[in-house]
Amino acid sequence: MVKKAPALEFKQFLTRVRSGASSSGKLPLKFLGRLADFFAGINFSIRSKILFSLCVVVVIMGFTNAWLVIQVLNYSLQYDAIITNITTANSISGTIKPEIDTEMWRIVSGEVEFKQGKQYEIIKDVDTKLQTMMTNTDSPRAKIKLEGIRRTMQTLTEYVDLMGVQIENKSTSAENEALLDNIRFASSVVEEVVQDYALFEVNRTESQYRVMREGFVRWETISISLMLAAIGFSVVAAWSLSKSIYTPIKKLHDVTTTITKNDLQALMTSDNVDEITELGLSFNIMIGKIRELLDSKIKEQENLKKAELRALQAQINPHFLYNTLDTIIWMAESKKTNQVIEIVSALSKFFRISLSKGNDWITIGEEIERTKSYLIIQKMRYRDILDFKIEVDERVADNTILKLILQPLVENALYHGIKNKRQGGTIQVRAKLNNENEVLLEVEDDGIGFTAEKLAQLQAELETESDDIRMESGFGIGNVNNRVRLYYGKQFGLSVRSEYKTGTCVTLVIPAKKDNGIQNDDSV
Repeated sequence: MVKKAPALEFKQFLTRVRSGASSSGKLPLKFLGRLADFFAGINFSIRSKILFSLCVVVVIMGFTNAWLVIQVLNYSLQYDAIITNITTANSISGTIKPEIDTEMWRIVSGEVEFKQGKQYEIIKDVDTKLQTMMTNTDSPRAKIKLEGIRRTMQTLTEYVDLMGVQIENKSTSAENEALLDNIRFASSVVEEVVQDYALFEVNRTESQYRVMREGFVRWETISISLMLAAIGFSVVAAWSLSKSIYTPIKKLHDVTTTITKNDLQALMTSDNVDEITELGLSFNIMIGKIRELLDSKIKEQENLKKAELRALQAQINPHFLYNTLDTIIWMAESKKTNQVIEIVSALSKFFRISLSKGNDWITIGEEIERTKSYLIIQKMRYRDILDFKIEVDERVADNTILKLILQPLVENALYHGIKNKRQGGTIQVRAKLNNENEVLLEVEDDGIGFTAEKLAQLQAELETESDDIRMESGFGIGNVNNRVRLYYGKQFGLSVRSEYKTGTCVTLVIPAKKDNGIQNDDSV
């Protein structure tokens, strides 16, 4: 009696639902009941009904989400275009007047010749930005305002052209200064109309926001309606499927109850248990494999984080910075102005390229330039013992490279090669094509070199499959090699040739790739 209780309760539930559906006072429930009976009476398999129900719900929910995504993307693109134009307009407004006025004053004052001035580069840059803004906007009024800015820029360009003609005709200073006032006035007008356009776009963002809000209100209404439809269909499908499942199970229960009275226990074979056991073992094996993959992935991520940490520590080396600042102070106290300017410029370029807006990938030209800045600084510190040469094939300058690859190798060559020799030496940095698909990078010094035993130990470490990033002080050859393998793949890495008291050459081959996504910004 206890075993039959759930079946009886479920049968009573269906009876109550059917009787409720038959009641004339509950039309929605009556309609759902008839729809469930119709769905259950369709001559499909249970699997087909389940798949059909799932597809209907997925289509309803998928349509709702797809419509939302389309609306969001549409509004987002419009909003982003407005924001981009506002940002561009602000950049024009903040730079056009001071830059063009300064450049034209330099020309009028005779500091630079007209043909060598940057006035047309400034104008061309603004015209390019205006063309981009014109392409981005879909507002007729915005296009009219942008056209006004363009005409004003044409007037400014005409004044600049006239200045060139005057200077070529040997005009007087008074005439040039009078025309310079016109140029300044025109640049002021450009600045004002650009600011007016930016204000117009800011106001347009408010109206765009109202349109977006109204669109989302409409979406909420449609979404709620579709959700209610999906819920209603789910109820009907669950109702009919439960009936389709319960009826054959009840019949099977009645048959098995009759069979069990004849004591047919042999039907319960061990095959069923073995299949379940095998499934469980397969599942356990799969879980074991997943755990191994997760452990491997976690280890790889840890190695990447360690590599990034060591790279960050290498590019912000406090001892290098302290020593460089001490050198600058010493030069300043000795009134060596030109040398102070040179070392400060090299240090600024070194850290600007090191930061690279947080990018891990820079061009080979930038990496070479960063290494050159480092060598310039070190040469000013170790003037008597250090010299360097850099050879770069122009064909590879625009290829990308993982940041902080060459400088640690150069640092290693200086501190463990040149300084230990105590007689001075030269570091050579080379970058060239190895073949059409690979770039060859070399850092060579004529320092003390490695002993045969030390070289064998280093080469064994470089050939090992371990990706561990050692956390000892310094970011040496081994850590650079592991970092290259983590990012480029295990088929790449460093190779070292060395002879004691003769010198060392560290070689790296990387794929020849260019990434147009890298942006160089000298203002950083």
